[in-house]
Amino acid sequence: MARSQMYPIHRFSTWQVWPGSYDNPPISEYYPFPERSDFAIDNTTPIASMGSCFAREIRKRLIKKGYNYIQEERDHPASVHASAAWERTYSIFSMRQIFEYTFGSFDPIIRWWISPETQTVQDPFRRVVLYDNLKQARKDFKQHISFSRKALTKARVIILTLGMTEVWEDQEDQTVICVPAGPYVNEGGDMDRYRFRVTRYLENLENLERIHTLLHLHNPECKILITVSPVQLWATFRTDLDVISASCNSKSTLRAVADVFASDHDNVSYFPAYEMAILHSVIMGKNPFADGKENFHVSKETVDHIMEQFFTFYAGKNSL
Repeated sequence: MARSQMYPIHRFSTWQVWPGSYDNPPISEYYPFPERSDFAIDNTTPIASMGSCFAREIRKRLIKKGYNYIQEERDHPASVHASAAWERTYSIFSMRQIFEYTFGSFDPIIRWWISPETQTVQDPFRRVVLYDNLKQARKDFKQHISFSRKALTKARVIILTLGMTEVWEDQEDQTVICVPAGPYVNEGGDMDRYRFRVTRYLENLENLERIHTLLHLHNPECKILITVSPVQLWATFRTDLDVISASCNSKSTLRAVADVFASDHDNVSYFPAYEMAILHSVIMGKNPFADGKENFHVSKETVDHIMEQFFTFYAGKNSL
């Protein structure tokens, strides 16, 4: 039990004080969790996941360890990042739209982009998912909805990795596209109907509550494990902030949202992957980021460190 020098009547558990400060225990390779979670996961637990780039790393480690990771649409190129062909989902808005189209309540005014030169059909709501024609696109998406429903209803734990708060929004129906990229944008497709904006705390929390409501309605036994991606913004569309400040704002907002969301629901657990990378690794004297051109990503060593904590805390195992 650590002691407060300034206020000696107070007694703190070791996880309540900054590691290595004053007479407190030195930093350990193990993250100072409050207590073992009753949010248990084992090799039989059906697990689904979606999110930004870091979600892909979680997926890879779970599969490598032999966990019961749900893999629908295995042959679809957009499924390598998640449990179905959702591709990477950078914002909670995109996550909410996945839950809505999966369970039947998503009807955007502009459903498909047609590239002006090549006539390539692009799904604006999934990251650069392309088709040769509309018939192919509609057929594949209909199948995708079925697989998406399977993934979200089979799961007993779904891991949501929150990425950023910057979005591009349809000004008429307020749907949010995944990214302003791909052949439609590159070939000069009309983007005037979309506006860039920074989303804020309350609306992101409302999106998570919408996801929770839909999941409870269609899969009431499922728990949610929520985390914030430690991968930083490579670039920002903001003109009032530099990219480092914009990245900090995104992550701080999402961390605050995740905190309230987890506190308000008994079936939601927060996993501090962001803190493990950006704070815990640094306190241990390690650089959490990758070398070279992708230095906004976390390194393999950092991912290994985070996932070791994951398996220790949720599964009681400490081997990768």
